[in-house]
Amino acid sequence: MHLFCTGLLGCIALGWLLAAIDLARGALTIPALRQVQLRSEQTASGAEALLLRRPTAEPRPHPSAPDAGDTDLSLRRPDDARVPRVSILFSALDEAEKLPTALATFLAMDYPDYEVIAVDDRSEDATGSILDAAARANSRLKVVHVTSLPAGWLGKPHGLQQAFEHSSGEWLVLTDADVRFEPDVLRTTVALAEQKHWDHLTLLCHAEMFTPGEKIAMTFFAMSFMLGLRPWRASDPKSRSYIGVGAFQLIRRNAYEKMGTHRRLAMEVVDDVKVGKLVKEAGLRSGVAKAGRAVTVHWHAGLGNIIRGTTKNFYATTGFRLWVAVGQVAGNFLMFVLPWLALPFVHGWARIFAVAAIVLPVMAQAGAALEFDESPLYAVTQPLGALIVCWMIVRSTFVTLRQGGIRWRGTFYAIEDLKRGVV
Repeated sequence: MHLFCTGLLGCIALGWLLAAIDLARGALTIPALRQVQLRSEQTASGAEALLLRRPTAEPRPHPSAPDAGDTDLSLRRPDDARVPRVSILFSALDEAEKLPTALATFLAMDYPDYEVIAVDDRSEDATGSILDAAARANSRLKVVHVTSLPAGWLGKPHGLQQAFEHSSGEWLVLTDADVRFEPDVLRTTVALAEQKHWDHLTLLCHAEMFTPGEKIAMTFFAMSFMLGLRPWRASDPKSRSYIGVGAFQLIRRNAYEKMGTHRRLAMEVVDDVKVGKLVKEAGLRSGVAKAGRAVTVHWHAGLGNIIRGTTKNFYATTGFRLWVAVGQVAGNFLMFVLPWLALPFVHGWARIFAVAAIVLPVMAQAGAALEFDESPLYAVTQPLGALIVCWMIVRSTFVTLRQGGIRWRGTFYAIEDLKRGVV
């Protein structure tokens, strides 16, 4: 038994060593918006000015190698008369509580040519009237009211599709009705995407956390997200990695059309992540950056609401495959909980491996906590965070299978239809 434990813990420790090296190297290549400095066009050299005037509307082919390691964050700031038009798109259902604050930031962008397209998706609260009042006061805002949902669509993808069809921007920003932007986020992201020749840019946003339960769950989830998706590889044409986050995705209009728009995601529950997948499959260029507080969201209030709010999502991330959900639970327990349980009962090399399998992921979670301006001490709650995520997966799987589908935005969707819509 001791030999088996030593071998198992050794494999876990080796896996963590390789993952930690990849994470440490990859995370350093992700640019942060706070590091971006925009220089006026007048200060650019002649060669830079020619680059600035070069048309950028068409999606560009992949280069032979990724550019994630390019750390030049001194970017050209185009003249206001020449910036591309941007459309901010979002769909809201019963968001009267958070919408006013988010909408105020959308309408306060330091960007000369943009519009906001808001879809009121069958709201029963004051969402529609809030949007209509704001539209009367600000001509940048256009409101689309959806009163019924056509067959074959989930509510959010349908809402974003409607927003797109009423938009006119060369660049599109896909976001949510509870997200808050800093005024310079459009200038910075458009400049960054055009400098890197990206067709799609996802921002890793700042998640607000207020209760200990939120901090335990969210810092663990953030670390798992980075390890699972490896977003620093998204710009590598040789990698299958892709990235998409619902809070902020900037995409060229013709790239969005080339990937098939949200019509390709009509019945996809995790549509935000799958935008990144379709971009990659279309041969387009995708990138990622850290937003810091330039894009902020409070996901759910309290641990209980986080668990309930992800009931529709977690089983959907498996493609509604039970064996994948079982593997996720087993993998989380094996990698994040077992070394802690084994530590008091093993000795020699087994104990050394157990310590390594504890320290390395704790360091990774501490880094995630620091990114959110939270105490790195939350990393020592890692086994609890892992068990919470395991419960979220189990609960999502059980509820979805028991009721034969999911309920989202007041509508029930059968699991057979959802499986056919998986991208």
